[in-house]
Amino acid sequence: MTITVEHLLKSYGPDSRVVDDVSFTIQPGEMFFLLGPSGCGKTTVLRMLAGFAQPDGGDILFDGKRMNDVPPQDRHTAMVFQSYAIWPHLTIYENVAYGLRVQKITGAALEARVQESLRLARLEELAQRKPAQLSGGQQQRVALARALAVKPDLILLDEPLSNLDARLRHDLREELRRVHLETGIACLYVTHDQEEALSLADRLAVLNAGRIEQIGTPSEIYEHPTNEFVARFMGEINVIAADSPLAVRLHAPPGRQVGFRPEVAVLANEGVAAVVKRATYLGSRVELLAEAVTGETLKFWTRGKVAVGETLHFDVAAKHLISL
Repeated sequence: MTITVEHLLKSYGPDSRVVDDVSFTIQPGEMFFLLGPSGCGKTTVLRMLAGFAQPDGGDILFDGKRMNDVPPQDRHTAMVFQSYAIWPHLTIYENVAYGLRVQKITGAALEARVQESLRLARLEELAQRKPAQLSGGQQQRVALARALAVKPDLILLDEPLSNLDARLRHDLREELRRVHLETGIACLYVTHDQEEALSLADRLAVLNAGRIEQIGTPSEIYEHPTNEFVARFMGEINVIAADSPLAVRLHAPPGRQVGFRPEVAVLANEGVAAVVKRATYLGSRVELLAEAVTGETLKFWTRGKVAVGETLHFDVAAKHLISL
């Protein structure tokens, strides 16, 4: 199924437009992300697709059919919430079966659907436990299995990993990737976490103050952001003023503000000099904060040991300079 959002509008008062002319398309089987800071309107868009909020303008189309006035239970969507939203008094099996029972599915059909969903979420051995006996990551997998059981055309995920610690977030990202590849169900995933978007999305839209700033693949948006907001939101970046001494030394295009990511700078015995002000060990890399001879404070990532106070030299290839 193709999901099309056209010129969507939503306000909560005369001066509070939270979704402002948002348009995008989710292709069949695509993992599509809405990425942006808190309050940018991404969850409101998700709620309008689910039918929990009514648009003030624009259209929501499922395979060309207008869905604006279709009630949530008739949209063939399923939601996975940040807070899991599973029944604490029911077993895992019964939680997964809940939506099927609401749909009046019983007997062998229900059993087959529940078992398949438990298998996809790797929960077969936990089927008779209660949620309180599970970890946060396992509870979120229950929520995913429940969504899969009803065989939706679209799964809506509202910051599903936010309540988990770093290790569990990484593990659940891998689980989500596996389940998505195995099922081929289209997903709309809302998050403020750019690492989740970069690692999981087929395509993503970056939202800011209710408007879409850019749509593209993770690599397109990370490597070729359309503006400074997108560049900064997608990760660390050093921004250099147009025609500044450093811009000239890096052979940046005249008249344009440019930026470069910390990982693309080449540290060598020649180039622009910079004095290291701070070196932070992060395991997989050392993050350097350095003051260039031209006055800018810049970030670099390296694998080597560099001492505070040491003078290093760096250069950035023209292909890694991002016009902003």
